[in-house]
Amino acid sequence: MAYFDCNLQLGFLYKFMANELLILKKLAARSILKKTLTMGICRNMGTQPRVQRRLGGNRATLFVYAMEGLENMAFVANAVSLVTYFFGYMNFSLTKSATTLTNFMGTAFLLALVGGLISDTYLSRFKTCVLFACMELLGYGILTVQARFHQLRPIPCKDLATTQMSQCEAATGGHAAILYTGLYLVALGTGGIKAALPALGADQFDEKDPKEATQLSSFFNWFLFSLTIGAIIGVTFIVWIGVNLGWDWSFIVCTLTILFAIVFICMGNSLYRNNVPKGSPLVRIIQVFVAAFRNRKLLIPDNTDELHEIHEKQGGDYYEIIKSTDQFRFLDRAAIARSSTGARTTSGPWRLCTVTQVEETKILVRMLPIILSTIFMNTCLAQLQTFTIQQSTTMDTNLGGFKVPGPSVPVIPLLFMFVLIPLYDRVFVPLARRITGIPTGIRHLQRIGIGLVLSAVSMAVAGFVETRRKSVAIQHNMVDSTEPLPISVFWLGFQYAIFGAADMFTLIGLLEFFYAESSAGMKSLGTAISWSSVAFGYFTSTVVVEVVNKVSGGWLASNNLNRDNLNYFYWLLSVLSVVNFGFYLVCASWYRYKTVENEQGDSKDNVDMAKV
Repeated sequence: MAYFDCNLQLGFLYKFMANELLILKKLAARSILKKTLTMGICRNMGTQPRVQRRLGGNRATLFVYAMEGLENMAFVANAVSLVTYFFGYMNFSLTKSATTLTNFMGTAFLLALVGGLISDTYLSRFKTCVLFACMELLGYGILTVQARFHQLRPIPCKDLATTQMSQCEAATGGHAAILYTGLYLVALGTGGIKAALPALGADQFDEKDPKEATQLSSFFNWFLFSLTIGAIIGVTFIVWIGVNLGWDWSFIVCTLTILFAIVFICMGNSLYRNNVPKGSPLVRIIQVFVAAFRNRKLLIPDNTDELHEIHEKQGGDYYEIIKSTDQFRFLDRAAIARSSTGARTTSGPWRLCTVTQVEETKILVRMLPIILSTIFMNTCLAQLQTFTIQQSTTMDTNLGGFKVPGPSVPVIPLLFMFVLIPLYDRVFVPLARRITGIPTGIRHLQRIGIGLVLSAVSMAVAGFVETRRKSVAIQHNMVDSTEPLPISVFWLGFQYAIFGAADMFTLIGLLEFFYAESSAGMKSLGTAISWSSVAFGYFTSTVVVEVVNKVSGGWLASNNLNRDNLNYFYWLLSVLSVVNFGFYLVCASWYRYKTVENEQGDSKDNVDMAKV
């Protein structure tokens, strides 16, 4: 009887639990249905559920702007003033000071390729920014220690005539090792940041959504604006500290600036849309060339639909399918499936690639002439950060009783950019957008071309200003004098202002162009490629200075600008810039913009909505 009662009680218990489980399943099903319907309705209305809407957008980019402004504050302050540090504290000659700076700057921008590869292959863009910022922090720390302790530097050659500077002992051995270690840690750090940070900010907008596409275009303009604000503070406040309080204090401020930049970028971590690395883009590109070579004997089909493509989302690494183009048709052989019976066969990635992968490779090949045609503009930019800074040290820097440090003169183009960027984004772009229907107002390549023209004009103006400066030195019999010439340093403002406008058009035009045209799997690398134009411009500057010195018989061989022929050098750069612009027009007219044929899933498939 007891056994029967126990079984009866268990039966009632099992029945009760079964009813409860059925109710819970119904509630769960209703919840899932409601969530699914909500997401579907929101997606059809062009919006996202509340949880997803929190990620990305303008709010997330505020932290990107903060990091870029702070990092560029330190970097630009040194870019415009390190030539005086090398000349006055490391006892380098004028030419070596200029080439050391341009080599440092060129390496910094070239190392952006390393940051881009790491970001696309291994780490998210956020983690890449933090990693390389820590490297830059260490570099500034080493430079601070060297500037603080005179035992780590050569004895400075002060109060010597310009003609006796060759007798000074330049930094060698351990002194040079400390200097270059700190410098190139800074170069590595800033290179990685410049590759990953613009792409991180651009990732916060969906370029397939019309509203966010407009916001994406504005992002690059305001990214330049934050860069400009940081540069203004750097060339005024930090440069003033270096001139009046010492280089050790200047480097200390730079170190603290990078520390705050790391703090700010980490504060926005919960808001970012973070990319998922899709593997090395270089490996995918090499695979295309290898597969095309292996299939070199196969005939390319006239119908591109016969080429291999993966249309299922789970089958590929891309969220987009890029339409085949008629350029570089020999690479299409990489997407021809080998077949002995007429049926398609599957092969490894080194024998068979998708059309999208082939087009990704074509995009990179098409980008190379654009990069080559913009290098020379950055060669001109290097002169404004080296020889023009040296010009400023020979001129009257008084402004209303306040002595303006020579390296602070680049604040002039920055102030022009500070005014022009909001006008460009809020006035010119909306007006041009109404006419052209393009979200960016004008196409990226048109914007770059305007900048190239302005850079040529800037170099021509620089030649006339230098002629005026030398004539003042001759008129007042001050050719060999170390005293400031009776000519205001603000004469240099003409060439700086014009080049500032050129930089506004070309720099952001390149960044936006390479980000937009790059495939989903190589956005950071595309951004890094745009910076490599700046890198090769600085390296080219070193070569141009050396070649011009030898061919001209010493236009820039002396440590005395009053006896050099810097004006001839500027005019030569202007003529070469015009020739370079003609080459750019050919490259730009030949370029074919990317066309996305289809998307795999919605636009969120290329980002990881989870926190890193």
